[in-house]
Amino acid sequence: MNPVLKLLIEGGHLTTAQMAQVAGIPESEVSAHLEQLKRDRVFLGWRPVLDLSRESAAAVRAVIEVKITPERGGGFNRLAERLSRFDEVESCYLMSGAYDLLIFVNGPSLQRVAGFVSEKLSTLEGVLSTSTHFMLRSYKEGSFLIDAPAQETDRLKVSP
Repeated sequence: MNPVLKLLIEGGHLTTAQMAQVAGIPESEVSAHLEQLKRDRVFLGWRPVLDLSRESAAAVRAVIEVKITPERGGGFNRLAERLSRFDEVESCYLMSGAYDLLIFVNGPSLQRVAGFVSEKLSTLEGVLSTSTHFMLRSYKEGSFLIDAPAQETDRLKVSP
């Protein structure tokens, strides 16, 4: 595996200088690997882990389960790509199970997210049904525990 890609997966918060030191290669080579990963569309961008509950104007987040009708010749792909283009959509996944797509949505208020679902999402041809779940609190985000005191992040005590 590409050493820079491995470092991105394992320690995405490292600088190029730190990656070079850990991988034992020159920083210019790390930069070249990063540029190639971008050109190959493997590395799509950096993503910070945020605890938005500490913001006074925190955004509303929702998870939406969507059932759709597959299109002849396109399956689920065309509609999924169309949904993914909405600004409100953070992520969109094809799923197995009771629904077809799982969509993560952000908005400034409950009303705006609900408006997105009722006016944009559910009115699209091919969308059979939606089930919206508003995120109330985050306990872990991107493998980081949110707002946990230090003693609670230790291993759980096992008693007989």
